[in-house]
This record gives sequence, C-alpha cells and structure tokens, in this order.
Amino acid sequence: MISSLLLLPESDFPPLIAALRSGRLSPPFTPALIERLLGHSISPETIKAMEELQQIGFSDEQLAAALDLVLHDRQRRPRLEDAIDLVMSGPEAPGVANRDTRVVVRELFANAQVSVLVAGYAVYQGKAVFQALADRMATLPGLKVRLILDIQRGPGDTTMASLLVHHFADRFRTMQWPQDRPLPDVYYDPRSLEISAHEKSAMHAKCVVVDGRDLFISSANFTEAAQNRNLEVGLLIRSASLAQNLARHFDTLVANGLLLPAW
Repeated sequence: MISSLLLLPESDFPPLIAALRSGRLSPPFTPALIERLLGHSISPETIKAMEELQQIGFSDEQLAAALDLVLHDRQRRPRLEDAIDLVMSGPEAPGVANRDTRVVVRELFANAQVSVLVAGYAVYQGKAVFQALADRMATLPGLKVRLILDIQRGPGDTTMASLLVHHFADRFRTMQWPQDRPLPDVYYDPRSLEISAHEKSAMHAKCVVVDGRDLFISSANFTEAAQNRNLEVGLLIRSASLAQNLARHFDTLVANGLLLPAW
C-alpha cells in the first residue's frame, strides 16, 4: 500500500510537504482535508499509505521528509521523452517531425567508440547501409562489431547447410559490405537452415546496440528501401541497462553455441 505514494502527481508533493511541515496537515488525513489543500482529491490508497506511515511511528516531519525524498528521486530521473526518440522512415506527413531511420542508424554507426551489435533479418544494398559502420571500423581498429544475420534456405532447397553458409559469407563479403574495409564478426542461427518446416526458424530481430549505452529497435531491415522509403517505425532508447541486457542476451547465445560464426 505504501507504494501508492509513488503514483502521486509530481505537482502534489510540494504542497503536501509544506503543509506537513507547517502543521496545516496532520492525522487524520481525511479526503476532505486533502482536497481543500490540493484543490482536488487523491486516491484512497494514497491516503491510506500516508496513514500507514503515521501508524508505524512517522512524525509529520518524517513523513514530509519521505515525500521529499520521493520527489527528489523522481526529479533526478530523466524524463521518458528525453530518453526515447521516435524514429520513422517513409512519406513525410505535414506537421509531423520525427527522426529518420537512415539518419539515426548512420549516426549510431559513425559515433560508436567501443562496440556495435547489429541484428537484422534482411540485408540488401548493404554497402550503402553499412558504409558509415565500415568507415568507423577503419578509423577505430579496436571497435568490436558483431552482426547477427539471417541465412535463409529457399523452399525445396536441400543444399547442405555448410554450403549455404559458405555462399552467404561470399555474397556478404563481395556484395553487401564496403570494399577495402575491415570485416565484422557475423553470426547466424543454425535453425534457419533446417530442412523441416517444423524445425526451421528465422533471425527476425532488427536492432542496433552501440557502446552498451544506446539501443535502436525498429521494424526496418538493413536494406536501402527500409532505411529510406518504406514506412517503418522504431525507437531510439538511451538506456545503458536495456542496451547491455540486450547485448548480453546475444553474447549468451553465442557463448552457448546457439548462434554460430559465418566465417
């Protein structure tokens, strides 16, 4: 019940804190008293939470201090709109200003300092899509870059999995990655090459993690059309916790042999 205090609007904290410290607010905390003080009612659960703290021995000053601590913690945290950007590609609607998929991906690649993780389902015209990343790898030789990509088996294709991986790797090096640039580490899910439809799967995630700090999750594949023309929607999230958790997930899959190197 005490957690109900966390649901109070931020604007309600200062008058409650001031009233507790001045003596204008003291037990019993009736709904009518709270409404006269704030100009509106608050939930019965919140009033009950204040009463519970008073019943276990909190003085008015201690209750004010507790509310002050909650307020300062809330003000210290970044606002959601400061930590997340909406990212879209496709036709531009009048009066709507959002960050463009192609621009965001290029900026993430170009500003990477330590590591880049890319997971994608489809890659087409990758030389253009990955140019900024390849250039960054050439500039920063220590930059760790991993791509988790889907290797597909066409309907009715019974080619040995090792040959499909070899052909994919050859096409990626020659057709999808900028020439004369360091190659990234590339991994794939071997289940995508199962012949049985009941056992086959796809590496369908589309995301970028940079420096364990920035996370981009999008509907967009790593193709020229998806990055520039298709109607795609994604989120750029500045959260070390989320970014590192996602990177750790793929690290664990690699460490346990559930994702395999393409070369």
